[in-house]
Amino acid sequence: MNKQQLVDQIRKKQSYLCIGLDTDINKIPTHLLKADDPIFEFNKQIIDQTHQYCVAYKPNIAFYEAMGPKGWESLEKTLEYIPKDIFTIADAKRGDIGNTSKLYAKAFFETMNFDSITVAPYMGVDSVSPFLEFQDKWVILLAHTSNSGSHDFQLIEAKDGQKLYETVILKSQEWASSEQLMYVVGATQADRIGHIRELAPNNFFLVPGVGAQGGNLEAVSRNAMNSDCGLLVNSSRGIIYSSSQENFADEAKKSAVILQEEMALYLEKYMN
Repeated sequence: MNKQQLVDQIRKKQSYLCIGLDTDINKIPTHLLKADDPIFEFNKQIIDQTHQYCVAYKPNIAFYEAMGPKGWESLEKTLEYIPKDIFTIADAKRGDIGNTSKLYAKAFFETMNFDSITVAPYMGVDSVSPFLEFQDKWVILLAHTSNSGSHDFQLIEAKDGQKLYETVILKSQEWASSEQLMYVVGATQADRIGHIRELAPNNFFLVPGVGAQGGNLEAVSRNAMNSDCGLLVNSSRGIIYSSSQENFADEAKKSAVILQEEMALYLEKYMN
């Protein structure tokens, strides 16, 4: 999916909601454990009830890898089931050099046909460039994340006062345009997200941390939205685990609708 197609979906659905499919076998409703593939059955019902209100789904690959071959099978079926007009994100946080990155790129972009993948930038351009060789596929580079440990490295200052996350954003824009490169910027970094928008005025941001992690959607939208919207705001636990009962998918839908309706207001107010 290219940038214009993504923007068109945002305008059409009046939503920039990304739903994280962080599907944990220990957290899904117990009645699903009787299904042949409980993980896929859970995802299927979530997708059925929420696809009208989101523009992206983001499976966190660790939840599937941990289950071995069965988990990969559940992931593959989930990808096939997601409607083709919805952006897909492999939250895999890969990032290695040479042939290793090429094979990771092939795995997620060709074999599984994700639209995008999260990538760690620590090893530099040769760990990222193999992912940029695929047309209409995206790298979502970790920039300033929402976890508490993000301050350990991301705020380290060089002698010129530039913080490491700023260096990542500025340097990586030499590698690709905003047609291929997004950044992960945590919603809990709302006090810095306006500054980050100044550093990357045209790139999309994938923003986790709204909902269960306490991020403020209005603050993120006000400070970081651009003329293309430029945001994919993710909610995982806050939607998919809205209920542990048999009506879990209906409750997930209600949670998705609440966010979508709020997003529609901010699109009208802040998308310039």
